[in-house]
Amino acid sequence: MRAVLCSNGRLDVADIPTPRPGPGQLLLTVSRCGICGSDLHARTHCDDLADLAAAVGYPQFMRSDQQIVLGHEFSGEIAEYGPGTRRRWKAGTPVVALPIRREGRTPQLTGLAEPAPGGYAEQVVVQESMTFPIPNGLSAEHAALTEPMAVAWHAVRRSRIGKRETAFVIGCGPIGLAVISMLKAAGVRTVVASDLSPRRRELAARCGADVVVDPRDTDPFGAAARPPRITGVTDVLNLGFDTMDRLRAVPQLPWWYLFRGLHALNAAPSGPVVFECVGVPGMIDGILTAAPPLSRVVVVGVCMQADTFHPAMAINKEIDVRFVLGYDPGEFRDTLHMLADGRVDPAPLITGTVGLDGVAAAFTALGNPERHAKILIDPSSAVTDV
Repeated sequence: MRAVLCSNGRLDVADIPTPRPGPGQLLLTVSRCGICGSDLHARTHCDDLADLAAAVGYPQFMRSDQQIVLGHEFSGEIAEYGPGTRRRWKAGTPVVALPIRREGRTPQLTGLAEPAPGGYAEQVVVQESMTFPIPNGLSAEHAALTEPMAVAWHAVRRSRIGKRETAFVIGCGPIGLAVISMLKAAGVRTVVASDLSPRRRELAARCGADVVVDPRDTDPFGAAARPPRITGVTDVLNLGFDTMDRLRAVPQLPWWYLFRGLHALNAAPSGPVVFECVGVPGMIDGILTAAPPLSRVVVVGVCMQADTFHPAMAINKEIDVRFVLGYDPGEFRDTLHMLADGRVDPAPLITGTVGLDGVAAAFTALGNPERHAKILIDPSSAVTDV
């Protein structure tokens, strides 16, 4: 089959042996595959990523001297079953699958490990238990975005944001746009998006952001229709005084039960929820400095370099910082159905499609935020330029 091989930073189209599905696996004919920001990083920084992966217990991550078929955001059709499968669906059934498979007891990250070639190819092997049929006639293009949208859905769920809380999305690249879409699907009433790029701000508005700002001109945290009630530590302290004045005005009131109840119900005063979707050094520290006290910061952007921040700033503001990665199978399935049911429209993210021969050009084009957000690969297409 034809595939795009990544080795030593180069992307070359080559004919390679068609992969064979092993026990519990099936072979898909790839319909569409998205180019992910992590693919762009892995092309040039995979050795650093491999060292990090090895440190957390996954030593099979791709290395620069290997020949890797990238691609973990894909949709396809069932072509062949391996041994030991339940053969749940007919050949030709449109499906998506989590980009992870298992050889014996060894998990492999599809498209990010040499033993598990990814979707920059005509066919790809997936695990049957991690495969889901595409419902409601959802297009192959939109179904291929199940994976990145599931990353965003996981981030939104992990944030524990309420519908009446304000969300601030810092960075409107593909993952930031996906987070905005999922926040609105979750019913969050106010989403403020911030990005330096005019094109990305335009896409953020199309994804449902209620307020979109250029951080060079406008402080995102002051841009909401209802600015945060707590903007500084003085506000937190005065809230304590005002509350105690009112409670102590009631004779014999066991006021401490109110505080216990607020904590038990997680209903104590809080700041907004901030999603860091940039992933460059300095962003976390900048958000900790600018965000109101009692904020929850969800780090979704993947920073590939070492970074620093001031813990005392987060301590004095009592800010929660939460890091997120990936999704679980339930979130992946639910995301697919949210797309198929029309609750989420991924169309604004898709800004181009190329064939296998156009992947190298697509990587270059994605370096310009004014041109593209998400480029898809159609292995059957002859398009080479975007």
